Amino acid sequence: MAKLFFYYSSMNAGKSTTLLQSSFNYIERGMQTMLLTAALDDRFGAGKIASRIGLEAPATLFDGATNLFDLVQAEFKNRSVDCLLVDEAQFLTKDQVWQLSDVADKLGVPVLCYGIRTDFQGDLFEGSKWLLAWADKLNELKTICHCGRKAGMVIRIDENGDPVREGAQVEIGGNDRYVPVCRVHFKDAMGR
Repeated sequence: MAKLFFYYSSMNAGKSTTLLQSSFNYIERGMQTMLLTAALDDRFGAGKIASRIGLEAPATLFDGATNLFDLVQAEFKNRSVDCLLVDEAQFLTKDQVWQLSDVADKLGVPVLCYGIRTDFQGDLFEGSKWLLAWADKLNELKTICHCGRKAGMVIRIDENGDPVREGAQVEIGGNDRYVPVCRVHFKDAMGR
């Protein structure tokens, strides 16, 4: 039986690198993968998954209105799909996480989702919340805080490097806007 996996972490833990490596492993064994990424995040170009270390691959875009089960089922008409890999999974909706579980349960395709668990205020993203609830297997990818502890949180910073405590949950950015930190340094930054 195919499973729904959620690989989660803070920023800079190698989620996209791990996703691209997993896709490569399938392809190397003669299988076909389908890669999805959020249309919202176009830092590296639309329709592309890219890692900080320079790996990249084309991907199909999704937004909040995309029915992911229908998208994968339509792809089956053109080719086989042996594994579905989803980058930026924190941007999935509750319905889309359910649809991904249907891809695993009804189509028999393993689904590997990669995303950030919490936002800059320590709140769960919608996609992450439902993946944590419904995924068959949870895997934490780790990175480190500047102090050497595991960085499970992220802070948003302004142009001066100062922590931002309020604002919209989603603001696309990389190392210029976000810093992975441990809980101790997250609480310090949030003034708690």
